[in-house]
Amino acid sequence: MSEKPSVLPAKWDDLTVRITSAVAMTVVGAIGVILGGHWFQMMVVFVTAVMVWELWMMIRPESATSGMLLAALLASVMSGQLHDETLFAIVLFLVVPSIGAFYLKKERLTFFCFALGIQLAGWGLVHFRADYGFTWILWLILVVIATDVCGYFAGKTFGGPKFWPSISPKKTWSGTSAGWLGAGVVGFVFIMFTNAGWSIVWISMVLSFASQMGDIAESALKRRMRVKDSSTLIPGHGGLFDRFDALLGAALFMLLVAYVFNVPGVAF
Repeated sequence: MSEKPSVLPAKWDDLTVRITSAVAMTVVGAIGVILGGHWFQMMVVFVTAVMVWELWMMIRPESATSGMLLAALLASVMSGQLHDETLFAIVLFLVVPSIGAFYLKKERLTFFCFALGIQLAGWGLVHFRADYGFTWILWLILVVIATDVCGYFAGKTFGGPKFWPSISPKKTWSGTSAGWLGAGVVGFVFIMFTNAGWSIVWISMVLSFASQMGDIAESALKRRMRVKDSSTLIPGHGGLFDRFDALLGAALFMLLVAYVFNVPGVAF
């Protein structure tokens, strides 16, 4: 008895698995974002710790136990750090990246920079949720989602010239620009029910670009480490680092903006 041929073209083969995994992550993430407080903190700390473990495993896969211990240390450090407003809390950002880099035999600077970026982004997300509330963390997340979804479908549908073929061969200019447009639409929608002015549209598009750079940075890391995915934790998506790399880029951008312009709440 012959197998029933797939209804979807080959280039869409992964769509069902991706959507199923995305829905599951969206439900869990939405619950955490809506509840806020300690629930959101615990979710972010967990995801941040797992991403640091994935980073370690890409560089030193033969030492899984060390990676798990490092992730546990990060979870402990970050949990205390989120409730400490002193200079000591800032110094704590260096603990896990420094210890991990010390015990690695190669790619020490790579680990230090990425681990520090992951931790900073996680810290920023928690404070954005606490200081600015549900609406604006929702805006940030929706911009990242719109960028990813619009970019995925436009890239698959239209193809065309590659955006940065030496680092991310699958990304096209059509998908990249569609991501910007999708983010702009999100900004436009938020004008209707918030006090944000028209500037939120172009800010959303800049944030979209920052999220794409987070994706590009992780793609460059994987290419350097010669791995396809950061891990196999999420069917159709790879690891948490693969799924949240764009959100990391967006969060780091917003943290930079808050620091440079001394935005109340998250500026040091």
